[in-house]
Amino acid sequence: MSRVIVWNEGNWTTEPVAYRQEGEGLVVEALKGSDYWQKTMYGFEHDNGHALLAPWKENEAIEISFELKGFTELYDQAGIMLWQGRTSWIKAGIEINDGVPHIGAVVTDTYSDWSLSPVPEWMGELVTIRASRSQDAVIIRARTQNHPWRTIRVARFLNEGGQQAGPFLCAPTRAGLEVAFTRWAGTAPDEDIHIDPPVSD
Repeated sequence: MSRVIVWNEGNWTTEPVAYRQEGEGLVVEALKGSDYWQKTMYGFEHDNGHALLAPWKENEAIEISFELKGFTELYDQAGIMLWQGRTSWIKAGIEINDGVPHIGAVVTDTYSDWSLSPVPEWMGELVTIRASRSQDAVIIRARTQNHPWRTIRVARFLNEGGQQAGPFLCAPTRAGLEVAFTRWAGTAPDEDIHIDPPVSD
């Protein structure tokens, strides 16, 4: 089971500087200063990142693929957004930290937290981020075309209806970040946290 979600099915939380379709993909330019974060440690509240969201069906996982190219500056980031509201969401993907790409997630329920792990070997590759619900939680995994699935996070994410999901990007520190998203798909949900889902492109 797999269905392609077309780009025009989604609506932007905040319009990016520009976006255009190239073949089956979508190239998006982020606004300088765009970000998602709520309160923790820094005290600020940022909700002007760019997420392209569509309804998330209960019986499917969501996968987002993008090219890890052109990420050069602190906090350049892209991946998948799981959305319940402006103070309840999860973003997961690649973010530049101290000059190195990291795979990570920010889980927010009024306050944000941040977990991350360096993946310098992923630079230049096609990254896929996957989210699959399980009871009151979501399982987030990531891979590239040359590296197998890694479980990134298991986080609380109540299935209360009305959830949305889709690709996101942010450029907190600079102008000119462009991200080429290549795939947005609904797929069969995870069978178990200890069983890797199939690879499909």
